[in-house]
Amino acid sequence: MHRTHTALAAALALSLTALAGSAEAADAKDAAKKPTEKCYGVAKAGQNDCAAGAGTSCAGTAKTDYQGNAWVLVDKGTCTKIKTPKGYGSLTPR
Repeated sequence: MHRTHTALAAALALSLTALAGSAEAADAKDAAKKPTEKCYGVAKAGQNDCAAGAGTSCAGTAKTDYQGNAWVLVDKGTCTKIKTPKGYGSLTPR
């Protein structure tokens, strides 16, 4: 009886894992369809997608909040509407 419960639990876990994986793949596919743009000056320190200035390697390298030369991808048309304590987002580095 113990083996039956173990086998049932394993089957259930595998089913849930498969469902979660397919849902994540669908979300990633939908996100890939949305047009995006680079938005400078809106990322918190360490949360940028790339381009955080000379001497940085890329993603997660912004040293300060709202660093003007660090960007994140946002939905197209929303960047310049994002307000931070240092002003609005920019489509070009500052």
